[in-house]
Amino acid sequence: MIREATERGEFDNLDGMGKPLDLSDADDPDWWVKRKIRDENLDSSALLPMPLQLRKEAQGFPESLRHIADEVAVREILIDFNRRVREAHLSSRAGLPTLVTAHTVDVDALVLRWRTLRER
Repeated sequence: MIREATERGEFDNLDGMGKPLDLSDADDPDWWVKRKIRDENLDSSALLPMPLQLRKEAQGFPESLRHIADEVAVREILIDFNRRVREAHLSSRAGLPTLVTAHTVDVDALVLRWRTLRER
């Protein structure tokens, strides 16, 4: 099949043709994932463990909620965040120490900060 494809010219003019392969990170078993993320400018936060994802999300509060105009919606997002933090705590292996944990947020305090941001 490869010979036939070559004869049909299907491998002609491919990107990188005639250039050496970049094997600089071939020692890393996840090299191809990291390269794909870099080359396509993808968000890699989904690859983080859940506690780190939640901590990163919390660091964005309340600024990440600024575009939401409805206070009820903001409260629902924050309540859902706290629910996901509790689920992450429950799903961690019992008896094993967790190096990184996420913490619930004070919904009322963040809503006040959100209101201040919206008023500016």
